Amino acid sequence: MRSALLALIFIVVLGFAANLIHLSEYAMTPGGAQPVGPLISIDGAKPTSSGGRILLTDVLLTPLTALTWIPAQFDSATEILPEDALVPAGQSPEDLDAQGYLDMAQSKDAARTAALRRLGYRVTSTDAGALVTAVGTGTPAADHLAVADVIVGVDGHPVSTSCDLISAIHADAPGTSVDLSVRSARISDSGEISNGPAHRVTLTLVANRHPSAVSTGCPGVIGSPKSMLGIVLETDRKWHYPFAISISTPNIGGPSAGLAMTLGIIDSLSHGQLLHSSTIAATGTMSPDGVVGDVGGVQQKAVAVSRAHAKVFLVPGNEGPTARKTASSSVRVVPVRSLDQAIRLLLQRGGSLTMADGSVEKQTSGSEGS
Repeated sequence: MRSALLALIFIVVLGFAANLIHLSEYAMTPGGAQPVGPLISIDGAKPTSSGGRILLTDVLLTPLTALTWIPAQFDSATEILPEDALVPAGQSPEDLDAQGYLDMAQSKDAARTAALRRLGYRVTSTDAGALVTAVGTGTPAADHLAVADVIVGVDGHPVSTSCDLISAIHADAPGTSVDLSVRSARISDSGEISNGPAHRVTLTLVANRHPSAVSTGCPGVIGSPKSMLGIVLETDRKWHYPFAISISTPNIGGPSAGLAMTLGIIDSLSHGQLLHSSTIAATGTMSPDGVVGDVGGVQQKAVAVSRAHAKVFLVPGNEGPTARKTASSSVRVVPVRSLDQAIRLLLQRGGSLTMADGSVEKQTSGSEGS
């Protein structure tokens, strides 16, 4: 009896210790498939539904420990990813959540823009600064700048684009002090991003670590810079919409819900008639001009879609074979490369669009596409 008790205590202690050993790997497992319609509000009002549903699918990404690694090896729905597949060299894994929430925020903007433009609404944008998308570890920016910060000034000059900042410091030598005007990002517990008022951040440039690998892509900026701040930038854009569209996605990161959100907005503005009482799932990034891009975790998402009893699963154009590996036989997997292609399929299934001018677009002839 005493030996059995000691053995049990040893196993518990061993399991506890194994759970404290963090590996440089992540487990990607099926998440959920939830209707996107209830997440959308137009000018503060929830849209009415006619019975059709577009499902937003996601995956769960969990850091592995020595304890959780073992069962993950035997789960056919789990994919194990090395840390460097998710976090580029020189960046901290601690920024992974922030980058995911930033991707989601940008995906929402792209979904609003693509949906409204497809329906004939006018959408414009203005450049709003240099957006920080990554911060290098051990660089001048580390501990001073963060993912989703927006730089709006440098040395007293306004910054509207990433190239404004890059051009301003391109010729500066290591050791040069740079005064930045920064709108720091705040990320809520649910992943919503907001930026505060501009404040001053002073950094000192250091020698460029990889001069031969750097290409700025900015007009008039020739050659590699001598020094660096240690940040990755893109131009922040402020979008101007004819009315407010809110999409609530608490604790969901990444850009892969773009297609589902775009179709959800179009369905909402079409009085629930786009889906024609069908249950459709979708995954894929969305660009403001309606291009559908590849995503990760399609096999895991196909499992979630099958569990949700969707009839059709729209996936990016190259990922049909991958999704079919784990989708149930009752789910029809349809690859699409553009928003127009996805809409054509739904119109062929009996759906309709309500355009900005009040006219209704329907499929008038032809059979359902594949």
